[in-house]
Amino acid sequence: MILLVALCAADGAAAATVRVVGVRGAINPVTASYLGRNLAEASRNGETLFLVEMDTPGGLDSAMREIVKDVMASPVPVAVFVTPSGARAASAGAVIALAADVCAMAPGTNIGAAHPVSLGEKPDRVMEEKILNDAEAYVEGIAVRRGRNAEVAKRMVRESLSLPAEKALAEKVIDLIAADRGDLLRKLDGRRIVRGERTITLALAGATVREVPMGLRERILDAIGNPNVAYVLLMLGFLGIFFELSNPGVILPGVVGGISLILAFFALQTLPVNYAGVLLILLALILFIAEIKIVSHGMLTVGGVIAMVLGSLLLFESPEPYLRVSWQVILVTVGAVSAFSVFAVTMAVKAHRRKPTTGREGLVGETGTALTAIAPEGRAFIHGEYWDARSDEPIAEGERVTVVAVEGMRVQVRKAGTGDQ
Repeated sequence: MILLVALCAADGAAAATVRVVGVRGAINPVTASYLGRNLAEASRNGETLFLVEMDTPGGLDSAMREIVKDVMASPVPVAVFVTPSGARAASAGAVIALAADVCAMAPGTNIGAAHPVSLGEKPDRVMEEKILNDAEAYVEGIAVRRGRNAEVAKRMVRESLSLPAEKALAEKVIDLIAADRGDLLRKLDGRRIVRGERTITLALAGATVREVPMGLRERILDAIGNPNVAYVLLMLGFLGIFFELSNPGVILPGVVGGISLILAFFALQTLPVNYAGVLLILLALILFIAEIKIVSHGMLTVGGVIAMVLGSLLLFESPEPYLRVSWQVILVTVGAVSAFSVFAVTMAVKAHRRKPTTGREGLVGETGTALTAIAPEGRAFIHGEYWDARSDEPIAEGERVTVVAVEGMRVQVRKAGTGDQ
């Protein structure tokens, strides 16, 4: 009996596992998939606690609601810890934190500012009020279910209220303040969590902490969702496709452009895209290519640069900085594309002005030697070839001659150095 009790106690201690995941940056479908996958694994493994370490400016409403549903339905207790000092759980992050069984913050962090922001075209006043009321009721329901201050939660939505850790604890928005992860787990040890009719007591003394970062696929997709990366991919896609259409058979620009465009379209579904910006960027690339085909003395290039800058600024419309393209990326990208276009135009102009080196046009101006007297006809050795030659002036055998015209299989020549100046 004693041995059986000891084995059961040892097994229980060994089973205490805390799964730690991180939410850093904007919340998007990739974040929702990452958290949902780990919540399902924690449930299958019967883990003790699911800990989300958060530092986010917010994100998409659809991704936030998917995460909240997963958190609410999880049989494993979920804790959200806003950490490290200086971090925040803003907007969508604040709602997810309120939905957790335990909401904790590190000193020097803040939570709130959950006012909904529309992506793309601004809705009218009636629709805007409906969206606001819906968000307010949604957050109020979450706060009531978790036993948190519903009035303050509603003010986070309607007034964009944001609270530091100490004030959030005083207003009963969060459950506790912890200096770090170790301090948090010590404070949660023995804490009772009520789940409906079931009460769970957290036994975290000696628990195994298992950090699960995003996988390679999730990290790549999450990076693509960044507006700066999406913008660069879109530009690469347009450039690659246009250069492939301009020079069929090169293949590489088309392949790179196609892949970049598909990845850019994946990112654009989660970003506030203004299609006027997309059309302006497309117009800019058309103008750059037209400059190569049409002599406009640089006006098409200037128009292309202006269109690209305006399109880049209009591409993502959002008051949130994390949903806009940074000025640095715009300037570097526009500068690189413009420099390449100017280089291509310069090379094209030089190619047009260069003297032909092959065919009939390439033979005009070449010098050679008269093999026989040319008066008015004879033979000449020009450009490594033997030609029938004709001249309007007598030319002695052995004299140097210059080709002035090609008439079928005969050349018109003159004495070298006697042409019109």
